[in-house]
Amino acid sequence: MTLDAALLRDLTPQVLGVLVRRGADFATAEDAVQDALVEAVRRWPDGAPDDPKGWLVTVAWRKLLDARRAASSRVLREVKVALEPGPGPTEQADDTLLLLSRCCHPALSPSSAVALTLRAVGGLTTAQIARAFLVPEATMAQRISRAKRSLTGARLDEPGDVRAVLHVLYLIFTEGFTGEVDLAAEAIRLTRQLVAAVPQDAEAAGLLALMLLHHARRAARFDAAALVPLDRQDRSRWDAGMIAEGVALLQAALARDARGPFQVQAAIAALHDDAATADETDWSQILEWYDDLVRLDPRNPAVALNRAVAVGHVDGPLAGLRIVESLDAGLPRRTAAAAWLHERAGDREEAARLYKLAADEAASSPERTHLLKQAARLAR
Repeated sequence: MTLDAALLRDLTPQVLGVLVRRGADFATAEDAVQDALVEAVRRWPDGAPDDPKGWLVTVAWRKLLDARRAASSRVLREVKVALEPGPGPTEQADDTLLLLSRCCHPALSPSSAVALTLRAVGGLTTAQIARAFLVPEATMAQRISRAKRSLTGARLDEPGDVRAVLHVLYLIFTEGFTGEVDLAAEAIRLTRQLVAAVPQDAEAAGLLALMLLHHARRAARFDAAALVPLDRQDRSRWDAGMIAEGVALLQAALARDARGPFQVQAAIAALHDDAATADETDWSQILEWYDDLVRLDPRNPAVALNRAVAVGHVDGPLAGLRIVESLDAGLPRRTAAAAWLHERAGDREEAARLYKLAADEAASSPERTHLLKQAARLAR
């Protein structure tokens, strides 16, 4: 096994989870893991050991012990016990989900818990997390630092807030689905574990259904370096088995009569996936689900924007435009939605102008390429 940056990225949250489970405070454990990674880069130039996770755990724990030599005798006794765990499968278990829950510690606000978990478990940079929250990078860096300080000395043995965990997993999936960071599959894996751990939670099942119904289209979502919009995707490339699993999960979740935003979003995704062609999409039913989603999540501007597009399909582009124009001008993808609605209304010149402007605002290269192609198409 050769040294692989992806391998180290995958192992980092697992090793961090082991240290946290042993009783280490979060900030100290993270520093120890980083030291172990540096050691791995230095000592694995030609190949990783047979058990790279075990090696990293051992080295990270030794680094942590070195940092604790001046601690009280009570702490040293706890460390000694943790240093000599009994044999068994525990150390081989994937501690990523445990770490995910611990990062959502009751000592943290929900926003801080989400940010810290994305950094520690998702492996996202501070800049990427800031984009997910639509805040400046410096603000997010301060939030993460405060979260780490809040956990200093805290016993990480209380269960995390499941709602915060769901939000974290959703953000990780969304970041992965954009193509900037390939974390979608990891988010699905973690959500499967969460559903198994809390099988009675309808929203956890709804989130997994939502991920599967979106991820089923992944193969058709990109063409070379450009984004392929939903209505132009080759639907024969969609994963029918993944769609069927997502629909089954959604139906079971809705049957529990505890409707939440993730279940509603999954229902919308299922209607898109159910249509054999874009023209057969049931936009009237999709709009009804968006009305439900607005009631459940009234302060989410992205929901309002997506609903405006649905209104454009059902009641006409001018009706959709009136809603878009009432939204914050700085809302991501607002300009692209306005461009699409102007094109449907027959105003090609304004649509081309807005597509160019939306391309300048795009968050990813594939999205930018797609929007520039739309502008060029209308400018002919």
